[in-house]
Amino acid sequence: MSAACPGPRAARTLVAGVGNIFLGDDGFGVEVVRRLDPASLPGWVDVADYGIRGLHLAYALLDGRYDTVIIVDALPSDEPPGTLTVLRPDLGGVFDLSVFDAPVADAHGMPPDAVLRLVRDLGGEIDQVLVVGCRPAVVAERMELSGAVCAAVDDAVGLIGDILRDPRLVGAGHDT
Repeated sequence: MSAACPGPRAARTLVAGVGNIFLGDDGFGVEVVRRLDPASLPGWVDVADYGIRGLHLAYALLDGRYDTVIIVDALPSDEPPGTLTVLRPDLGGVFDLSVFDAPVADAHGMPPDAVLRLVRDLGGEIDQVLVVGCRPAVVAERMELSGAVCAAVDDAVGLIGDILRDPRLVGAGHDT
């Protein structure tokens, strides 16, 4: 009996919301992916809420399904609360994602930089990582987003849609 040879892998993109919904604005990424409508996205896009389950995200990235991941998270910045930022971390060499080292990262989970380092250290490959981040106003025990961050959620949903439609970012190699 002969084993089937695998065919070419279809390029897929994962939009992963991360954060702790019990720490106010740290739940930004979770709320954004909750509001994304999978029916309005291309078929090559998966959307998932990973919350504080960074290890689960690492395993999802290790299985080789995804060539691109868009991580949606609260990020520290010098901008006013609610400001959206898109980052494209350099995945080569030093693998410095120190922007995640600020207190916004949940101490009870794996922050995104640790997830990506684990994937790399275990031999996984991700062609491209984009981070859609929002400057938090309140990271404290509460189950709601601040007004500024809540107002940015729909803009982030639109921004992710724009990113997915841009072949210079993630659209190349995908059937739209």
